[in-house]
Amino acid sequence: MNTPNRIVIVGASSAIAEQCARLWAARTPRELVLVGRNLEKLEPIAADLKVRSPASSIRCLTADFLDPAAIAALVQQLDANGGIDIALVAHGMLPNQPAMQQDLAANALSLQVNALSPVLFAEAFAGVMQPRGRGHIALIGSVAGDRGRKSNYVYGAAKGLVERYAQGLQHRLAATDVKVLLVKPGPTDTPMTAHLKQGGARLASSEQVAADIVKAVDAGKAVLYTPGKWALIMLVIRNLPAFVFNRMDI
Repeated sequence: MNTPNRIVIVGASSAIAEQCARLWAARTPRELVLVGRNLEKLEPIAADLKVRSPASSIRCLTADFLDPAAIAALVQQLDANGGIDIALVAHGMLPNQPAMQQDLAANALSLQVNALSPVLFAEAFAGVMQPRGRGHIALIGSVAGDRGRKSNYVYGAAKGLVERYAQGLQHRLAATDVKVLLVKPGPTDTPMTAHLKQGGARLASSEQVAADIVKAVDAGKAVLYTPGKWALIMLVIRNLPAFVFNRMDI
């Protein structure tokens, strides 16, 4: 029997990540490693996956997402005994923009969680995949990173950093079989966006976004806007002249 594909999901308690795990587990027996900051949040997800895919191996690990040494050690540990086939880096937080403007400590934490931490995880995964000559890294960014807007520019700046990093990593690995996917979801129905839903915003389902991610990994894509309409929306927003853009309340 072939060894199941080893898939590592960082931020596995996020709604999108959980749906990705379900899709991967439904296909064939896998070795799924769920990484998070809170074991109590991971264990119910692992139990659900085990029911859905009894032949899969499901493990839960916790880590300090803000400690570079801990991130490096965790990825080295995960790479042992056969390597990593897919790494999904899915963690983050949606900060309150006005609060970020008043509290520099909260601002710094948001930048660390949404930008520095995902980048460090991706760099660590790239470091173990490149020598093996294979692997997929899927890094969740956001459409918010396409252009700074007054409503969420701290979050958008973090996701803009993730985008530039992903582009550079793709360039570095272009001559290898290690693929890097930058995912740019539009507003998605998750616990993190509950306040947007209450305000009447139309949100994509986490199931739809996850299905798009899994398909994009299969296809070896470099960039994924999901739902797809956001590619056109953000093309327009990116190219609006400043004298028009600065009059918009977005």
